[in-house]
Amino acid sequence: MPTASAWPVPFLLDPATLTIDMAVAFAVSVLVTVTLNAEAQAFMSNFLGDSRPGARDRLHFNAFLHLGVLGSICFLIGGFGWPRIFDIDRSKFEHPRLYMALSRAAGPLANLLLASIAGSIVMIFNAFDYNPRVFMMVVGVNLTTAVYNLIPVPPMAMGYLISELMPQMEERTRTRLFLVGPYLVLALALAERLTHQAIFSPSFDPIIRAIYTYIVGS
Repeated sequence: MPTASAWPVPFLLDPATLTIDMAVAFAVSVLVTVTLNAEAQAFMSNFLGDSRPGARDRLHFNAFLHLGVLGSICFLIGGFGWPRIFDIDRSKFEHPRLYMALSRAAGPLANLLLASIAGSIVMIFNAFDYNPRVFMMVVGVNLTTAVYNLIPVPPMAMGYLISELMPQMEERTRTRLFLVGPYLVLALALAERLTHQAIFSPSFDPIIRAIYTYIVGS
């Protein structure tokens, strides 16, 4: 019977051990993760009032249109990332700060939900002695992305939440933070990978592994 340890969790691309099935499973998982994260944010923002009929940046479920350069590179380096950031018009919200936070948080929450669904599929496959390796990768990448959204810097969801909870922050400072944030997160992920100095992983990886083990039932 396949085991839950087919892939390391979180999964990091390693050229020394990379195989074709690893690369394909990871690529598929990233596309699914990015699409769901972005579309969940789009759905929530539309639901809360920022409705844009015919908008090309949301609700199209085209994974490649949701891929951003920095977020995609971060997936390759750190095993987590983010979709292309699309604009949300906060002026259309009845409660701008609350609804902005909910819209951005919808992304990682959707990733966590998908990880749970994929985990159920893994258990079904295991029960019938089928190989669930792709679904296990989907679980791992979605979980990693969901948990790493706790990084308190935009474009991660916790970064948006903190910025919304600081009404005294000047709009110019907020704009600069949103511009610099993706580069900062990517730089920290790259520093951890190259120097092997733990930055994010001691806080987040045990959470990811614990939830992963619980979800896949092994």
